[in-house]
Amino acid sequence: MPTQTQIVQTSYGTVAGQVEDGIARFLGIPYAAAPVGELRFAAPARPAPWDGVREAFAFGPTPPKPTIDGQLGELMPDPSVPGDEWLNLNVWRPVTETHQLRPVMVWIHGGAFTTGSSAVTAYDGATFARDEVVCVSLNYRLGVDGFGYIPDAPLPANRGLHDQIAALEWVRDNIASFGGDPDNVTVFGESAGAMSVLTLLSLETGLFHKAIAQSGSGHIAQTAGDATLVLEAIAAQAGVEPTAQALAALPIEELIAAQKAVGADITTTADPVKYGESTIASCGMSLMPVIDGDLITRRPIDAIAAGAGSDVPLLAGTNTEEFRLFIVPTPMVYWLIAEQFRNRVEAYGAPADFYDHYKANSTEAYPRNAPSGIAAAVLTDRMFRIPTYRIAEARADSGADTHLYEFGWRSPVTPNTIQVKLGACHSLEIPFVWDTLELDDSRPMTGPTSPQDLAQVMHAQWVEFAQTGHPGWSAYDTGTRPVMTFRRDNGEDDVVVPDPRESERKLWEGHLAPVDPA
Repeated sequence: MPTQTQIVQTSYGTVAGQVEDGIARFLGIPYAAAPVGELRFAAPARPAPWDGVREAFAFGPTPPKPTIDGQLGELMPDPSVPGDEWLNLNVWRPVTETHQLRPVMVWIHGGAFTTGSSAVTAYDGATFARDEVVCVSLNYRLGVDGFGYIPDAPLPANRGLHDQIAALEWVRDNIASFGGDPDNVTVFGESAGAMSVLTLLSLETGLFHKAIAQSGSGHIAQTAGDATLVLEAIAAQAGVEPTAQALAALPIEELIAAQKAVGADITTTADPVKYGESTIASCGMSLMPVIDGDLITRRPIDAIAAGAGSDVPLLAGTNTEEFRLFIVPTPMVYWLIAEQFRNRVEAYGAPADFYDHYKANSTEAYPRNAPSGIAAAVLTDRMFRIPTYRIAEARADSGADTHLYEFGWRSPVTPNTIQVKLGACHSLEIPFVWDTLELDDSRPMTGPTSPQDLAQVMHAQWVEFAQTGHPGWSAYDTGTRPVMTFRRDNGEDDVVVPDPRESERKLWEGHLAPVDPA
């Protein structure tokens, strides 16, 4: 029992949070009913009200998900909390009294729409509450439960996105009771969380007023036909029919095992005939938002190019070497033959000769001295950097403010036997943004001597953006193309760079699926 608590009334009942170091933490608050039984593949339903005071002292249950294997699992701890009330959220708020409501930041975690949760220790909202922001993080359904396309289900597609919308509706209706301003909400996320942010931006829900997308893409969306292929493959792997009744009757462990096996096959084969072109365009993800003709009618990039979300300021960016996370801690790092990587680059939609261009561009600042590093550079741009630029370009044409960044600090960690470094890989920026470098769970990826001053700078600029809609550098335009580059490597400062690696950006003109704002 905590020595000090704070009581808040919500729409469904009273909650008690724990107070520590001037921050009140309310953990595991249900924003929707447990998605089990008749609600398993249905839209999120309102939670049942409760009497008395509900203790919100510990993280709530996390959705069912596979374990992250091998070195990657050691780098990225992903805790699981038992229980079925998965649709829950957490709120951190400063306890100091003020007559003004504070800005709100709502975090959507990543994990390729199959893993992750709000219980990851790096997502400690106390760091934002310390800086006069009310911080919220949430869980949403993952894998087949959240993103499998099941035509005969009560809600056939995008259940995880509907969960996120339900959580944002809870914030709209309840956050003022926690001292947060429902008219100043910033939604932010990383990887699949950033893809969710961009999808929500394209839907114009009116539930948030600023957005931050860390390592996202607006090109990620399956067609219903391709999503059907993936769901049928998962059902076949599990030995059941691809129906809601059969999938619901399957033990969840068996469904997750089948989902994991199909996901691994998609990553390995990159076969568009077997799994569909829109699936392979995801560079390895199996489950994702679906163009269902209901919630989503076109790719987020196309809706944004047509002006959707143009009234919402956007902060977006990528890490310089994103794809090293998917190569360096895996058996792929031991591939010595360049042709293997050239083939992988081509399988995911980049002409094979891009490999040679990127190889020739190796410099001290952007080292690419091995086949794995060259391929990682191409695939980083294919999956993350160029799609992020496409969003900024589309929004610039409609007059919307978009501020771009690039995170370039290189982790010295070598999660392999041949001493290849992680570098500025996917997810590395998270403990800098959250200012949680000192946590034990952050160090497997950052190492013990990561630059705290960089975390202070980035965290402060995220807070400034949430407060004002401006992070401190110029908005992107298609003339000068300014990108704030965060780099504390080789003694370099953080500077705004006009059109970083221009020749590589220009290579992609005419590549990726074209933007269609019509």
